[in-house]
Amino acid sequence: MAARDRLTAGIARLLLAWYARTRRDLPWRRTQDPYRIWVSEIMLQQTRAQAVIPYYERFLARFPTVAALAAAEEDEVLALWSGLGYYSRARNLLRAARESVAAGRFPRDYDAIRALPGVGDYTAAAVASIAFGLPHAVVDGNVLRVVARVENDAANIAAPATRARFRAVAQGWLDPRRPGEFNQALMELGATVCLPRNPRCGVCPLASGCRARSAGNAGELPVKLRRQQPVCLASVLLVVRHCGRILLRRRAASSRRMAGFWELPERADLPAARLGEIYGTFRHTITHHHYTVTVQAASAPSPVDGYAWFAPAMLATIPLTTTARKALALIG
Repeated sequence: MAARDRLTAGIARLLLAWYARTRRDLPWRRTQDPYRIWVSEIMLQQTRAQAVIPYYERFLARFPTVAALAAAEEDEVLALWSGLGYYSRARNLLRAARESVAAGRFPRDYDAIRALPGVGDYTAAAVASIAFGLPHAVVDGNVLRVVARVENDAANIAAPATRARFRAVAQGWLDPRRPGEFNQALMELGATVCLPRNPRCGVCPLASGCRARSAGNAGELPVKLRRQQPVCLASVLLVVRHCGRILLRRRAASSRRMAGFWELPERADLPAARLGEIYGTFRHTITHHHYTVTVQAASAPSPVDGYAWFAPAMLATIPLTTTARKALALIG
């Protein structure tokens, strides 16, 4: 049997053996509870594992079951999520918890999990395979990168046809007897070895059959076209204080992003404000928008509707935007 055929036939064995030796000890890998696995997968969307861990542990300490989450107020859920970003995830998590409780239990098959608010193909496959042992391959950015390199496929991974083909490849590799472990092993490989830059081919369990490694172009894959050009913007956030309290503005319920969150006002929000010392600046990125944010002291007349004063001790209990948290960290 050719080396390539041996790799394809034994890819699950190679990955699972490697994973057993090198897997990271992450808290969501210590449970088979579908609720806890689902929470972790939602948090891990667009967020690194190490950054997720403290949020995951705090969230489950407060909401240990799907019923506990379903009974929560949205503001409390958002406050615990504050800093993780992509806040529609938290709102969808709450909606899905309420749907699950109304249905009598958390769903137990791929299609029902996929139908939950905020759940796509990847998350449904991850929960179905890890919690219930169902044979569905996961395909995220890490998996796309591994497939592109093992196959030496330079097709555009932003194209639906390419993603569908790569999903079929991953499904062909899957060990149907241990789908949850296999999926975690494949994602782990992409996260720790088959890195976007400087892949660690020397320690990769699939190196012997990786076509891109043989061709010497692993670092050039995968190919993703249609990347948007970055947009650079500047803004000024005002820190208005009175009797030890800080003035915050609540985003409208109709806001496209972070509806209902509290934030520091910008200069345009308080045109009559008198400006004081500059505390500093920081950078903040949302997709392809790169912001340079200046944080400045100010005094202002009594605010209008939509504003409120908060003691510093209250800030941890409300949904606060990431930019506000970064800004307030500058002033101590």
